[in-house]
Amino acid sequence: MAERDRDVEGRARNARPRDGLGRPLPYGEQGVPRQPEGVVRTPEETLTEAQRLLDEGKPFHAHEVFEDAWKSSDGAERGLWKGLAQLAVGLTHAARGNGKGAVALLTRGADAIEPYAASAPHGIDVAGLVRWVRAGAEGECPRLSR
Repeated sequence: MAERDRDVEGRARNARPRDGLGRPLPYGEQGVPRQPEGVVRTPEETLTEAQRLLDEGKPFHAHEVFEDAWKSSDGAERGLWKGLAQLAVGLTHAARGNGKGAVALLTRGADAIEPYAASAPHGIDVAGLVRWVRAGAEGECPRLSR
């Protein structure tokens, strides 16, 4: 039986390199540097880093940034960060050509963030994001309705 990849603390981690959309590449291939896990950032740092990654076409990596915020939060915004992570995974599926998976994850993410629409936490246009996802899920965005 093959030995599993482990991090420095002994936890199982897949060390295979990944492409910009998070797909595993064969060992020895040149991949995109992965986001470090477990980084605690301020909300502003989280949003800035995730937006930079989205702008670079790396929604999988943006998901990891939002996931850190979600997992390090135990407050009222935990659902917001989880929902934003789901939106980023949905964008990953869309970029990979998986329209059905994209719509499912984007819809789940929109449902999770919708309760925050009235307050627009950290300047996030939650209502606009929810409208965009709903329009895409209804076929108005060809990339999302495959």
